Amino acid sequence: MDDFAPIPEPHVMATYARVPILLTHGRGCRVWDAQGREYLDALAGIAVNTLGHAHPRLVRALQDQVAQLIHVSNYHHHPWTEPLAAALCERSGLSKVFFCSSGLEANEAALKLARKFGHAKGIARPEIVVYERAFHGRSIATLSATGNPKVQAGFEPLVEGFIRVPINDLEALRRATDGNPNVVAVFFEAIQGEGGVHPLDPDYIAGVRALCDERDWLLMIDEVQCGMGRTGKWFAHQWAGIRPDVMPLAKGLGSGVPIGAVVAGPKAAELFQPGHHGTTFGGNPLATRAGLETIRIMEDEGLLANAATQGQHLLMQLWAELRSVTGVREVRGKGLMIGIELDRPCGELVLRCAKAGLLISVTAERVVRLVPPLILSRAEADEIIAKLVPQIRAFLQETSA
Repeated sequence: MDDFAPIPEPHVMATYARVPILLTHGRGCRVWDAQGREYLDALAGIAVNTLGHAHPRLVRALQDQVAQLIHVSNYHHHPWTEPLAAALCERSGLSKVFFCSSGLEANEAALKLARKFGHAKGIARPEIVVYERAFHGRSIATLSATGNPKVQAGFEPLVEGFIRVPINDLEALRRATDGNPNVVAVFFEAIQGEGGVHPLDPDYIAGVRALCDERDWLLMIDEVQCGMGRTGKWFAHQWAGIRPDVMPLAKGLGSGVPIGAVVAGPKAAELFQPGHHGTTFGGNPLATRAGLETIRIMEDEGLLANAATQGQHLLMQLWAELRSVTGVREVRGKGLMIGIELDRPCGELVLRCAKAGLLISVTAERVVRLVPPLILSRAEADEIIAKLVPQIRAFLQETSA
């Protein structure tokens, strides 16, 4: 009997091509399935489980909070909203925060902020610069900002008001916007995640910051996947030495508890007033306490430095192992956000690696993505390499013409 046979879910919409394993529990960087098989988790819920699984300090904090308050309406205050907002402002250099429940919601709020900014300047039809290969979510507005025709197909008409340009090309940005009085913002991921783990060059980010200052645009940087210490700094754009005006966050912020945030600087922090935006679940006591405890543990355990160190080791060793392999185009990334680009679609590697005891994902059809928990040890990094490299080699050999 094939233990990796499809697991039926007759009452669940078929929105995901699931790997046929039923995960039941985890600890640290490892998870186990219902068959008792162990996996090294190099995906971390897609860059979500910052502290790995069942971190004892986080578990205690969440258990304590569940026994007090899980949810209250945003009509009322609770003890955790302001401390988490203050912690995010302190680490980003920005000034105010709106809490929501996901990255999609954070990006949607950023788009609304940009339009509000434009209308405040008397621009009736604001336009926002977005990027090829970008991914910002699957709502109609964030889907329209996304640069992937495959995920947009079937959901037209898309929302208007977006100008699309390639990454790392400042002159292309200038050409696309010169003489256009309706441009109000530039919106990009510091490292494109779903688009194939493509980092934006720090000099390019600094150049866009200067252009936004010159033309009075908002600089909005999507840190949903690459933020919260994943690259070795709190936020990936900090490698460029600049500050955005608007920064959406989510994924790793709550270490698995759903939470999103939009952090804004002075140009955008006062745009939303009562009635302009809202959420039912955003900023609830459980989620905000999870976010604050995540930040405290990250600092106490030196996880930013660990992400930088283990990520550099992974990057260098993977490239050393794979650079001469026919079919491997590039190994790239920053910190514990790494992509291995092949010259052919490689989705089947997800199941092959799972059978070898390793959880990964494939994004943009040809890129193996590694985004493990930030607690990853050197021994676990080496184990990722030991499990992954033979699978890539075998796959490429078997699929060569």
